[in-house]
Amino acid sequence: MNMPYGDNPSLKSIKWYKKLSTDRGRREAGAFLIEGDRAIRQILMHNAGEIIEIVTAEELPPAYRGYPARHVTESQFQSICHSKTPQGPMAVVRMPPDVHSDRLPDDIGSRVLLLEDVQDPGNVGTLIRTAAALDFCGVLLSTKCADPFSPKCVQSTAGSALSLWLRRTGRYLDLWRGLQRAGYTIAAADLSGDHSVAALCHRDRIALALGNEASGLSDDVLGSCDCRVKVPVNRDKAESLNVAACGAICMFLISRG
Repeated sequence: MNMPYGDNPSLKSIKWYKKLSTDRGRREAGAFLIEGDRAIRQILMHNAGEIIEIVTAEELPPAYRGYPARHVTESQFQSICHSKTPQGPMAVVRMPPDVHSDRLPDDIGSRVLLLEDVQDPGNVGTLIRTAAALDFCGVLLSTKCADPFSPKCVQSTAGSALSLWLRRTGRYLDLWRGLQRAGYTIAAADLSGDHSVAALCHRDRIALALGNEASGLSDDVLGSCDCRVKVPVNRDKAESLNVAACGAICMFLISRG
């Protein structure tokens, strides 16, 4: 029977779980926290072997039986949890070891999302979730992007963070150029773009680049991309789209091919 911390000295301290909310803590532990029944079930469906432990202050439902469980007090649970109103248990999940690698995976896939300095965790998480839903194979992020395994990002991915490969590296430009050499069309989403996104849907290998919420993509990216695409908007009513909305529309149009 699992006991609250304090009854069993071999259990990890509550402080250890709290440290998973920091980049350093996640890297040291090789793990991250995911909150809520719905998100955890998504992991259970496709990556069940990556769940290290379930953390709860209540009785666990049958779906979680068979997994290591840590029962804590309600106050301890609240101190670990990032959400103000948590819905269900938390899970400690093994973080992919190659997230911070400077190399692309051997099997890159046909569609890749490139994120440069997208700093809002909600935007990064939503874009990862959308990419997974629309059959993109991976997401390459610059180090100035929000950490995809930070609590707010994980919450926005709704359990999809392990559904595709992720790379977050300072050498992202080298990897983007590597994609070009491998035959990928690099399409940059840009307000002044002169191509329709729909024109990309029949390309075999596509990498869609999205930039910072305020400044967009860097000159390095815009100068080396194969084409610039835009989503037509009525600028009399809205100057531009949120990067997550723009990315969702672009990825949907590309996926139709």
